[in-house]
Amino acid sequence: MSRPFPSRPSSPSAPFVRVNGKIRAREVRVIGVDGKQLGVLGLGDALTMARANGVDLVEIAPNATPPVCRLVDFGKFRYEQAKRDKESKKHQHATRVKEIQLSPKIDPHDLSVKIEHGVDFLCEDMKVKITLKFRGREMAHTEFGFQVIQKFLAEIAAYGHPDFEPKLVGRGISVMISPLPRNKRAKSPRQVEGVEPPATPAPVRNNAENHAATPVHVQRPAKSQSQPAAPKPGFANTPFAQLEVK
Repeated sequence: MSRPFPSRPSSPSAPFVRVNGKIRAREVRVIGVDGKQLGVLGLGDALTMARANGVDLVEIAPNATPPVCRLVDFGKFRYEQAKRDKESKKHQHATRVKEIQLSPKIDPHDLSVKIEHGVDFLCEDMKVKITLKFRGREMAHTEFGFQVIQKFLAEIAAYGHPDFEPKLVGRGISVMISPLPRNKRAKSPRQVEGVEPPATPAPVRNNAENHAATPVHVQRPAKSQSQPAAPKPGFANTPFAQLEVK
């Protein structure tokens, strides 16, 4: 029974490579096992040469005229290709951008918190976009917004530098800050070295332990003749307990 749709390839991201009998060109430019070019050969001659050397005929440039093929073990070829792809992805650096919004009437404490966030982002090799928006009549005094931006840039100068001068766009000011290289960047304030943790205070004993450790001397009052004598051993509820026998 035929399928209504073609099956999906197992790995769509991997490029399709023709090997041996799957090559469609009549003539191919062959690269030998040692990496030297052997010239343009017919497909049959190239396959015979590959069998004689115990390797595969792999098409490495299908869009060339004629296509370029290489005499190489296909398993080794795939391993080398995967290794090259991994190395190229390792050197690729995805730039991440964090945005920080300010206002011309921002509180000094809030501004310091925003500066700490910007320093943390720059120390993690992220770009920081500063956006300051004006509302209503604040557009009449844009110089206050530029003062806030300049103060922000001065505080993080040891960690990043602006890509361009702050400029007014519409009803706001924007500027992009890039992190400095690691060898020129100041150390992150969160990675302070040489700070010893505070000493742990001695445990405080509870009252029961303090009483148990310190002996307590209780002064008992002296016995008086007016005090009744201690009851004699016997029954507690006897009616003759208070009777004195002469």
